[in-house]
Amino acid sequence: MNLMDVNPDWAWAAYEPSTNSPWNLDAVAHLFRRGGFGASRKQLVESVGNIPAEVVESLFSAEEPEAFQREMQTLLRAAIATGNVRQLAAQWVYRMLHTPAPLKEKMTLFWHGHFATSDEKVGDVRLMQTQNDLLRKYALGDFQALTLEISRDPAMLLYLDSATNRKSHPNENYAREIMELFCLGEGMYTEQDIRELARCFTGWEIKRERYRFNRYQHDAGMKTVLGVRGVESGEEAIRIVTEHPAAPRFLARKLFQFFVMDEPVPTDELLVPLARQLSDDQMNVGRTVQRILGSNLFFSPLARARKVRSPVELGVGFLRAFEGTTDFFQLADAMYQLGQGLYQPPSVKGWDGGRTWINSSTLLGRANLIHRMLNGNKTRFGKQSLNDYFEVNGVDSVVDIAEMLESLLFAVSIPRPAIERVKALVAASEDANRVNLAVHAFCTLPEFQVA
Repeated sequence: MNLMDVNPDWAWAAYEPSTNSPWNLDAVAHLFRRGGFGASRKQLVESVGNIPAEVVESLFSAEEPEAFQREMQTLLRAAIATGNVRQLAAQWVYRMLHTPAPLKEKMTLFWHGHFATSDEKVGDVRLMQTQNDLLRKYALGDFQALTLEISRDPAMLLYLDSATNRKSHPNENYAREIMELFCLGEGMYTEQDIRELARCFTGWEIKRERYRFNRYQHDAGMKTVLGVRGVESGEEAIRIVTEHPAAPRFLARKLFQFFVMDEPVPTDELLVPLARQLSDDQMNVGRTVQRILGSNLFFSPLARARKVRSPVELGVGFLRAFEGTTDFFQLADAMYQLGQGLYQPPSVKGWDGGRTWINSSTLLGRANLIHRMLNGNKTRFGKQSLNDYFEVNGVDSVVDIAEMLESLLFAVSIPRPAIERVKALVAASEDANRVNLAVHAFCTLPEFQVA
């Protein structure tokens, strides 16, 4: 089946297991990779025994207990006190790995790339974390409310120069990006719309690290935005932008590419049911995400192995599969070197993702990342060495290792010739830690790069 031939009604209908798309360990692992950062074998096996819709629902109903939230606040205070954005990134990696609510964290990462803001310009880790908390608050909630709050967020105000937007000299940066990159997409607005929208945001500034409306610097004249006359305030303008017919289509496309596949680009017709769902829910994204993750298309062969693992998914997913823990500062730094520095997206467009994650340099870096985690002094798997962890789980040969990796981490089967090559590599090696050698070899395969 080709994506162009997919019937939209079938695509977004509730998943029905079939011969071509059975509900098995592979399907559950696919769900947990895309709707989070992967899962241990124990969690996958437990989920296979449940109804698919119930497993999907469990991702949405999961919450972080108060004890975990207190732990995170302690880690955050320590990270912020250093003033080092890499320390801040390290605590977020820790949260992604240990959170009982991985879908919320995955959506927080989605919004971080969508409303991209970088500490390299903001220069204040406290403001960056305040924004991160905001993204998490609305992760599966009201897009219009999130857009309003992010528009008044101090980090965003600094990043897109909106804090210096004055009625005598309107700054058009934020007005352009909210329409082009955040809500509507190219071709849905005019240069006049940008100018008028910029006037709506005049007087939005920062005082004592908080948003403040300065009425003396606000252009209170009436504006026309996207064909709507008589608009005065920024709040009104955001409502008009987020209620524009292009907004649900734009957001549906981005959610599709984030959860379903990098390529090919979906047709407008395929996205109609998702855009309609967003409109019917007043741009509350939760039910649309749930519809995607519980759909026929999502579980079909068409959606398998159609996304390239991001550096975050690579590192966190590997550890989460084997109940691992490691030096999170080094891991966050390695992700930065591979092109995904948390709190430091490369531009206002966020990360391009997909094939851009892969080149000759990053392939070597991705292999080195796995090697450092496997052999790091602070790395543990289920609070023990990987060798002991595998032994407890009955894994004692290269074939067993391949089968375990395939069920937890691979979206496609490991080719038999690759297994034979790893067997030969391990047999010829004088390294006592042959388990680590075999795992690393499998994780350098091209098949490992897709999720």
